[in-house]
Amino acid sequence: MIDTDSAAIEQCGKLLLDHQLTIAFAESATGGSLAAAFSKLPEAGNFLKGGIVCYDACLKEDLLGVAKETIETHTPESTEVTREMVIGLKKVMLADIYVAVTGLTRPGGSESEEKPVGTIFFCIAQKDQISCCVEHFTGSEDSIIGQTIEQISRTITKTLANQA
Repeated sequence: MIDTDSAAIEQCGKLLLDHQLTIAFAESATGGSLAAAFSKLPEAGNFLKGGIVCYDACLKEDLLGVAKETIETHTPESTEVTREMVIGLKKVMLADIYVAVTGLTRPGGSESEEKPVGTIFFCIAQKDQISCCVEHFTGSEDSIIGQTIEQISRTITKTLANQA
């Protein structure tokens, strides 16, 4: 069971409502858990557009238009791929805020000394601005996913609070 700090998610949802903004997700590492967490918030239907789970690299290419060369050069778990995912998501769904996330929640994939398990990449797009972050979390797969959801929620909240 993924354990998240519901206060961070709730605060983010409230700000989305207050600012009358909508949000959409493209998820790899979180496997749909990010959209699921937001869908449980009160009035989610007023701000949550939806999400795409594109765990396999082929789906990143086919659904979101991530270049095969980008995946081959930088690996599916990278800032470069995540950036292309968020750009592709903007072409698939109409929303005010777009979030894409990739990373390593368990051994395998493109894991290395420089990119250990717990390395998470996410990009947030709003209007013509794209902000990308790399975070390093520890713990179980569920814990890493929970920490990712919380960090993305806090990042969006901080961005929206600065716009007020």
